[in-house]
Amino acid sequence: MLATLTHDRSVFPSAIANDASIGSLSDTIEWLNANLTTLKDELAATGALLFRGFPVDNVHSYDRFFSSFNFNAFTYDESLSNAVRVNHTPRVFTANEAPADVEIFLHNEMAQTPIYPRVISLFCESAAEEGGATALCRCDQLYERLSAEEAALTAKLENTGIKYTTAMPYKDSPETGQGRNWQGTLNVETRDEAEQKLRALGYSWRWNQGQVLLAQTAALPAVRLLDDGRRVFFNQIIAAYMGWKGVRENPSSALCFGDDSPIPHGFLEKVVSISEELVYDLCWQDGDVALVDNNLVMHGRRPYAGDRKRMVFVALGR
Repeated sequence: MLATLTHDRSVFPSAIANDASIGSLSDTIEWLNANLTTLKDELAATGALLFRGFPVDNVHSYDRFFSSFNFNAFTYDESLSNAVRVNHTPRVFTANEAPADVEIFLHNEMAQTPIYPRVISLFCESAAEEGGATALCRCDQLYERLSAEEAALTAKLENTGIKYTTAMPYKDSPETGQGRNWQGTLNVETRDEAEQKLRALGYSWRWNQGQVLLAQTAALPAVRLLDDGRRVFFNQIIAAYMGWKGVRENPSSALCFGDDSPIPHGFLEKVVSISEELVYDLCWQDGDVALVDNNLVMHGRRPYAGDRKRMVFVALGR
């Protein structure tokens, strides 16, 4: 099974298929423990690992599978995620409660906040009848293309960073991909507590009608330098531009350079078009588990349909 793990950056994602020699979850955990260094090296090289055919069939066996990698837990409650999700174990929760026809566009998990996980894992308990793939895109390749085709604006983004403005509702709005209320997002109960939390995080804010909280971050990184010297396009630009309400029509409502200047519409369109050329659709099979290096790979969700509900769960690690 390890024959495919060559740490070759041109292979994406790295696939590890069980040839039926591992028949139990206990044997799987033992095998993971014995090969942990090799697997983590492969993840760092290529950015995504797909495990197929292993005895992982529910959230509890998945929790044990992911826990074997010994990442520190990154829970939904402590995150600043603006997606509505439901916990099934303390570590495992649904990927997103948005309806099946809503696309979740490419993004680095929680890159629109100052607190984000290092590793994302996804588990497919049941694949959709139609669609529902997880889109994956290498951030190093995206950066290289943008640097070649939009050198000046990519450099400005790298030098100034980016500010995001998010609208947090008073009540959860699961009909969108970004509908978590401000109490849950900030893990607070009152407006005063929310403002204290925002102040500590370096945000600016204002309250809109209906107790909607409009919060803008300080300048956050849009390009990061990895330990191995690779530069990566690390942000939520595509998800915000394509998926947040009204942003494609008016990008400045949610996005600007870190110096508060507007990001040109044409540059945003270029980012999207290049990412679409580079994207890989991971078409799920029941029992699949994926590990994604959040620093190196963006992910998203394709719309899906059919009588069978798509059930994909997530666990995050530091």
